[in-house]
Amino acid sequence: MSEYITRSRAETVALGKRMAAVLTPGALIAFTGGLGAGKTAFCEGLAQGLGCTDSVSSPTFAIVNYYRGPRPLAHFDLYRISTESDLCAAGFYDYLDQGAIVAAEWSENFADLLAPEDPIRVDIQRVDENTRRITIEGVEV
Repeated sequence: MSEYITRSRAETVALGKRMAAVLTPGALIAFTGGLGAGKTAFCEGLAQGLGCTDSVSSPTFAIVNYYRGPRPLAHFDLYRISTESDLCAAGFYDYLDQGAIVAAEWSENFADLLAPEDPIRVDIQRVDENTRRITIEGVEV
């Protein structure tokens, strides 16, 4: 487990971009952290690092945003998904099987279901308006 301190949105994006370089196809990133912690900013960096061409936005209302590129990213918000069948219907496992990188915000809602997928865990805690404490478990960035 590694801990990082970022002092701006740009630094959080940059850390996500660095992580993208070490991810293998079908990797699952399980995010935890409150509203406004920086999960979407981190995903923006992932998308940049993976070479995705679509703009990144929070998947809150769409449930999943898919970003195209040489190494695609499926960005899920699990907050409003309540059952495993909802997870399947949203294509969660299909994206993993196709080799997309899958980033799941609010992963704690499905911790037991995600555990067999051996997720990389990223916890983002807000220290103050600009500073974030980011803990990454499962991969060296």
